[in-house]
Amino acid sequence: MKRRTVLAASMGLLAGAGAASPPARLHKAAAQAFGTTITVTVAHDDGAQAQAAMAAALHEAQAVDKLMSIYHPASQVFRLNRDGALTEPDARLLVVLAQARALSQLTDGAFDVTVQPLWLAYSEAARRGLLPDAQVLRQARSRVGWRNLSFRRSEARFLLPGMSITLNGLAQGYAADLALAALRRHGIRNALLDTGEFAASGMKAPGQLWALGIRDPRDSQSCTDIVLARDRCIATSGDYEAVFTQDRVHHHIFDPERGDSPPELAGVTVLAPSALLADGLSTAFMVMGAKKSHALAGRLPGIDLLTVDKQGNARRSPGFAAAAVPA
Repeated sequence: MKRRTVLAASMGLLAGAGAASPPARLHKAAAQAFGTTITVTVAHDDGAQAQAAMAAALHEAQAVDKLMSIYHPASQVFRLNRDGALTEPDARLLVVLAQARALSQLTDGAFDVTVQPLWLAYSEAARRGLLPDAQVLRQARSRVGWRNLSFRRSEARFLLPGMSITLNGLAQGYAADLALAALRRHGIRNALLDTGEFAASGMKAPGQLWALGIRDPRDSQSCTDIVLARDRCIATSGDYEAVFTQDRVHHHIFDPERGDSPPELAGVTVLAPSALLADGLSTAFMVMGAKKSHALAGRLPGIDLLTVDKQGNARRSPGFAAAAVPA
């Protein structure tokens, strides 16, 4: 899985915000997963307890990667894509597939984990410096459709030949959720998880929230906003992280109906109660565009978002604006 490095943890920002109480000790640990470095930061006075908790959290996140990678031959997603069927899917995989189905229903198919044939078509053409031709695209599109992915406790199966899935729009968020749950089982309440998506729990220090810089889609060294987060999860999707053409017209996010990348937005950031939901909605909202995304977010409890179009115009939901300060 390729991590979408779209948020910068701004640990040093706003250090003077809130009360001047002595901070708890900060502990940080890292590991490899999803093709990158994932991190956990804990504010806790007991170093041994913090270290044990962080090790457990990172283990949970790595387990999700091993289970859901499209690249590792031992992963269940790899085997499903290769064989077209998978017996006895892991309970964690079933949770993510159920969330995928729910998001597909909620977004009228804008979110669809079966777009992997489109990614393969564009990726193969890009290796030759081209875009896929019409025949290749027609064939790839014929293999896309979330309703043709069947799963239950005993089996997951594609209903059409040649289908494949990617859980890149969900797995990193789910990993953050499981890692956070592991921290809490170890008695840790104040922490920041970064698996490519973020989960912020509690506070960095008394009176000081976790501060996360939201990357400007057109300037990797700048932020559009700084979000002050407590018990919120944050995910960003953008047109800049994995591109097939340098103009960012064709990139790794696909509109299943068009068979191509959505044309309107450059970036979307979602605040949600869970990282799994934030991750999926950030991808779906990229496909849906600003108007439909803000309308849907307004109907969903606990969901706030920032959209930035390709001309640089930003729109923030009221809740997002309330959680952010100028960068």
